[in-house]
Amino acid sequence: MAWWWVGEAGRMVWAMARSVRQYKILLDDRAPWLVEFARALARLAPVTAYTPQISALGLLKRQPNSEKQEGRLLWVRFPVQRGYFSRYGCLLPFQTERIGRWLREGASGHELAESALICCYPHYARVAESWPGPVVYYATDLFRCYSHWDPEHIRHLERRMCRRAELVCPNSARIAEVLMRDAGAGPERVVMVPNGVSSQSLLPEPLLAPAALPQDVAEVKRPVAGVIGNLAANLDWVLIRRAVEATPWLSWVFVGPYSMPAGGREQHLARSELLRRNGGQVFFTGSRPIAELKLYARSFDVAVLPYRKAEPTYSGSSTRFYEHLAATRPMAATDGFAELLSKEPLLRIVRSPRELVAALEDLRAQGFRDGWEEQRWRASREATWECRAGLIAKALMGERSALLTAPGA
Repeated sequence: MAWWWVGEAGRMVWAMARSVRQYKILLDDRAPWLVEFARALARLAPVTAYTPQISALGLLKRQPNSEKQEGRLLWVRFPVQRGYFSRYGCLLPFQTERIGRWLREGASGHELAESALICCYPHYARVAESWPGPVVYYATDLFRCYSHWDPEHIRHLERRMCRRAELVCPNSARIAEVLMRDAGAGPERVVMVPNGVSSQSLLPEPLLAPAALPQDVAEVKRPVAGVIGNLAANLDWVLIRRAVEATPWLSWVFVGPYSMPAGGREQHLARSELLRRNGGQVFFTGSRPIAELKLYARSFDVAVLPYRKAEPTYSGSSTRFYEHLAATRPMAATDGFAELLSKEPLLRIVRSPRELVAALEDLRAQGFRDGWEEQRWRASREATWECRAGLIAKALMGERSALLTAPGA
């Protein structure tokens, strides 16, 4: 038994600490932050990560496939009937029963009671309700704002999930507030687990000057402003275009895929115009392996996080912020991400193209040293995925920190 202190609620909650010997995670391996989380968790205990393989004939496929073993992390793909993740998924109870059966295979009742099930999507609520061990709802997005999912259906599933879960782990304060208000997640069960950075991205000391540019952008003229990530509708392309036009002395490097829609017509036209200028002041690298992003982040004179204020981005947790945090270079970010509004002075918040240009000119005058390099370096060491996984492991064992707070958050 253990006492859990819930700081904001201002009360003590008596709770049963659960002994966890292994973890089973229902996730989507197309989400790199979930892959990094699973790998970090496997450093603490054995992990089996299940990812759905959706097809029109999913119900006819009998068995999941074990794909690869990474140390104590086993990756498994399991067949899922198309439609299971829609609002009509309840019409496929056999699919839920199969998933539950696959999760239990080869384990005794005692072993299952000590196996934590981590659900990364609310659609697994029915699976969670029949799980014999502890359940964690790890909510890494405001799913009700996904355009392809019905918001009322998501609310219904999250209420079921939060009723069952011993631990509810949103990755931002805004998502935590939504789950407590609308899904009945008691504050005594909520632990915020922000996104993080790979320990491989950590530096032995802060960078007081940018590292060498990667080979594919080695000829780009300095100084360089860099944007990393999925170059799609979550970015404000109108703001970016105006900033590029106002800084002819600055090169802009964009690292990441740009095949997804850019948003409305104005945003689409702004990105298209920048793509037409590729190879001069502006350079698009295209997709790069996750492991290489740190090399770009370290090479920038300044990192720019030009988010457009829209859901679900606004309420989430910024993975690219933590990558830049580890690189220790100066950052300028728009107010399009709620999480980042509390990160000053580790970065500088701007609210318009004019403010962004002013911030870049200020950094230019300072030789692209803002004096916060060491603080970013120290903060990054408490923001690794290993630290994030440890928050969940400790909470399941009965160790709790203040509500909605986490080191390096």
